[in-house]
Amino acid sequence: MAKPLSSLPPSVEIRMAGWARIQEGAKQAPGKKFRPTITLSREFGCEGYPLAERLQQNLEKASGEPWNILDKALIERVAQDEGISLRLLRNLGDTSRLLESLGLNSSDHVTHDAAFEKVAKHLLEVAAVGNAVIVGRGGGIICHPLKNCFHFRLEASLQWRIQSIASRLCLPEGEARDLVRSNSRMREKFISDALGADVADLKYYDAVFNNERHSVEVIAEAILAYVRQAWTDKSYFN
Repeated sequence: MAKPLSSLPPSVEIRMAGWARIQEGAKQAPGKKFRPTITLSREFGCEGYPLAERLQQNLEKASGEPWNILDKALIERVAQDEGISLRLLRNLGDTSRLLESLGLNSSDHVTHDAAFEKVAKHLLEVAAVGNAVIVGRGGGIICHPLKNCFHFRLEASLQWRIQSIASRLCLPEGEARDLVRSNSRMREKFISDALGADVADLKYYDAVFNNERHSVEVIAEAILAYVRQAWTDKSYFN
């Protein structure tokens, strides 16, 4: 039986509880500690969320601190709890799936919807606090000005991405092909129209990985090694 796109990440309820624990811990922590944030951009069909989960595990082990993954579903729930209308959020693009690309360009660009700006502002605040893995192409754009953020992107051939979606969602290849093509177009349009940015522009990324040639385990190790080396506070990592 085919699965919906929403089945790819774990339940938002579980992740919301983890997010709440991290926020509470941050409030109780003595002083303000500078912590890193990682954003993950991906072509539709790449293994963005599986990579985020492996990164979360590796980063928690390396730092001894909790990390959280933010994607469309969790951002929507946080926004809902803060009183922002989900109806407005879902109307920002052609479908609610466009919100997977939530983000905001640098301060010289103004988005067309106030609700989107509020959510993007919240995402900036989350990224500035640190210990977050932000999944979605907009993250690399919205957080690009922040000094504590590292940005990475996953790409792969069209056929590999079709097969990946077909396998993960239990879809016939023809349906998976249509899904990948339509969502790829919508994401590109959203980034171009709402953010005024080219998602393929290398200036937004520290590194781009070929998901077809490298597993999420290998990519996660490479990202951790990069961030560990680049992070100025060497005492942060064990």
